Amino acid sequence: MNTTHTSNNILKYLEGEQFLELPKNGQLYFGHGKLLLSGEYFVLDGAKALGLPTTVGQSLRVQYSSSFDPKLYWKSYDPAGKLWFEVTFEFWHFNILNENPTKEMIVLQQMLRQARRQNKHFLRDGVDVHVVTQLGFPLEWGLGSSSTLIHNIADWAMISPFELAFNTLGGSGYDIACAQSEEPIIYQKGGEGPNWSPIEFNPSFKNNLYFIYLGHKKNSRDAIEYYNELRPHSPEIINTISELSMQMATANTQEEFNFLIRAHEDIVSSHLKLSPIKKEAFSDFDGEIKSLGAWGGDFILASSNGPRKYVKNYFDQKGLKVCIPYRELIVETQTPSEIKNVH
Repeated sequence: MNTTHTSNNILKYLEGEQFLELPKNGQLYFGHGKLLLSGEYFVLDGAKALGLPTTVGQSLRVQYSSSFDPKLYWKSYDPAGKLWFEVTFEFWHFNILNENPTKEMIVLQQMLRQARRQNKHFLRDGVDVHVVTQLGFPLEWGLGSSSTLIHNIADWAMISPFELAFNTLGGSGYDIACAQSEEPIIYQKGGEGPNWSPIEFNPSFKNNLYFIYLGHKKNSRDAIEYYNELRPHSPEIINTISELSMQMATANTQEEFNFLIRAHEDIVSSHLKLSPIKKEAFSDFDGEIKSLGAWGGDFILASSNGPRKYVKNYFDQKGLKVCIPYRELIVETQTPSEIKNVH
C-alpha cells in the first residue's frame, strides 16, 4: 500500500507533516481516515452507508532490538511531530509500567490484549519492541484516530480488524472498512458480520463539494447511546436510509444530490428528534449542508454551485477556518483513463 497519501494541500491546514519512513529492521503500516457521507446512526442497525476514506490517516512503525528484559515502548506523534502519547508495557501480559495509567493507556492495553487473544503468537519473541504512530490529521478532527490504529494493529498482528474493533471499542465497523479501502465504499453491518465493497463514487460535481470542520469533536459513544435509547427503529426507516445511500452514490447531477441530502437530513431529524445543522446554524447558505457521522460536531459537507471564494468566505465569517475541497481530502475512485495515465 502507498503510505504517502498526505497531500501538500491538506498539510496547509496542519502545523507540520507526517513522518512516514520505512524502518530498517521492522514494519510500516498505514490506515486511511474516514467520513460517513450517509447512513449515520442507522448503520448500527443494518442500514447501508456511504463511507469515504480520506487521503490523510495514521501510520504505525515497528522496530525490534535485543533485550534480556523485553518491553513494549509506544510513542504517538501528531501531524506537527509533537509527542502526545507515550506508554511502556511489560511484554508478556501488556501490564502498564507507567504510574497512574491514563484512559488512553488502558484502551491501548485492551487492544493489545485482544490482539493476543486473536493470535496467541502475537509478540511472543524475547525482544524489545518500539512502536511509533504518526497521525496525519489533528486528533480533534474526528477522522478516525482509533479506527486507523485498530486497522494498523490488526495488520501487524495478522488478525481481523473488525473482530478487534467489535471486542474493544464497538461501533458499526464502517470506519475499519474505510481504513483499508483505496476508494469510497458501501458498508452494511449484517447479522453475520460486516459487508462492504468499493463503489465508483466519482461525482461530476465534486468540485462543488467541501468539508468544513465545526471546531469541536463530537463524542461518538454519547451519540450512540442516545440513538440506542430511541430503539427499536422500524425496518422501513432502515430500508429508506439504505436506498438514499445508494441513490447518493449514483447521483448524476448536483441538483439530485442536494435533494437526497435534504431528504436524508429530514428523515434523521424526524426520527431522532434532532435539528438539521443547516436549519440550526447555516440557514442562509446558498446550497445544501449535511452532517457527517454523529450530529453536532466534527465535519459537515457543504454542496454549493457558488464559487469557491463564496463558500470559503461564508464559513470564514462564521469563524470556521477549515474548509477543504472534496478533491483534497477524499481518496477518489480512479476512472479507467486515470488508471492508464498513472502507468
